[in-house]
Amino acid sequence: MTEVNIQAVKDYLLDLQDRICGELSKVDGAEFMEDAWERPGGGGGRTRVLENGGVIEKGGVNFSHVHGDTLPPSATAARPELAGRSFEAMGVSLVIHPRNPYAPTSHANVRLFVAQKEGAEPVWWFGGGYDLTPYYGFEEDVVHWHQTAKDACAPFGEDVYPRFKKWCDEYFYLKHRDEARGVGGLFFDDFNEGGFENAFAFMQAVGNSYLDAYLPILKKRKDAEYGERERDFQLYRRGRYVEFNLVFDRGTLFGLQSGGRTESILMSLPSEVRWRYDWHPQPGSPEEKLYTDFLPHKDWV
Repeated sequence: MTEVNIQAVKDYLLDLQDRICGELSKVDGAEFMEDAWERPGGGGGRTRVLENGGVIEKGGVNFSHVHGDTLPPSATAARPELAGRSFEAMGVSLVIHPRNPYAPTSHANVRLFVAQKEGAEPVWWFGGGYDLTPYYGFEEDVVHWHQTAKDACAPFGEDVYPRFKKWCDEYFYLKHRDEARGVGGLFFDDFNEGGFENAFAFMQAVGNSYLDAYLPILKKRKDAEYGERERDFQLYRRGRYVEFNLVFDRGTLFGLQSGGRTESILMSLPSEVRWRYDWHPQPGSPEEKLYTDFLPHKDWV
């Protein structure tokens, strides 16, 4: 059996949360508010939220480490043989909603699951990834995002980036809209390839590359001039983000089903959002270009 070093993963995740919050605060000019919490069923975490900042309208960077006697249904849907096992789960999850409509929303998370049963070896896996949700697309931004993701995957095999890029495209898809949530990135789950050290190294490569992928885009777009038209479209498109997180997102479902802290789970939702009945962008408009040129799945690098 490969030794699972839970403490090493926890130390990494806490440091990752510190680094991401620190760098985002430098860009924004405001600090994240920290809220430490305990879970009645076992474990806890620290939630960090920045609202109404200079750049970030709503952003959250969560660390959680929880455990329980029984895995919730969302964790055993793809692994029914694990039903009834106790579990330990830890991770960092973040969503950043900038105020400027030309600056894209970003999401990232990295996590470790361990499922345990008396008399049996523990079953463990890593999961995570990151994805980008622009409101107004810029090809150079999307290429940079995907190139950074590809570079992070490169040391682990040529097939890793295309495999997890495809998984991301398929996962962050609103089936009821027949529409992608954004321009993708990486998504992986149930990952234990090459043993613990290799799998942990891959999870770190993904976590460490998030700032390299997102900060240059955020810095480039945060001060762009915009008006009510762009703001209105941003709030409309944020509705898609809310729909995905509440209907499809496995992390949201796991948190709610496992008795997690609701405020921390739903910190991913934006402060302001709009829905319109049967709205469509004007033909040839910058808003239509998001649908025609950026949301359809394609190979960006």
